[in-house]
Amino acid sequence: MNLDPTSLLLSIFISAVGVGFFLYGKKQQRAPQLAVGLVLIAYTYFVTSVALMLGIAVALLLGLWLAVKMGY
Repeated sequence: MNLDPTSLLLSIFISAVGVGFFLYGKKQQRAPQLAVGLVLIAYTYFVTSVALMLGIAVALLLGLWLAVKMGY
């Protein structure tokens, strides 16, 4: 794990958003939000690049938005 302050703060923020989606998905029994929440929580432990971390988060959230828009 990278102890760069920017990387650390970004991983905390992304994980917090993931916890929010996970709790929402669990309470509402919504699989897409639950799955994206789990992935947002977990992947920041393995990715050290700030740009890559941000890119993955944006891609996951965009994918979630598209899945919800399509009716999942």
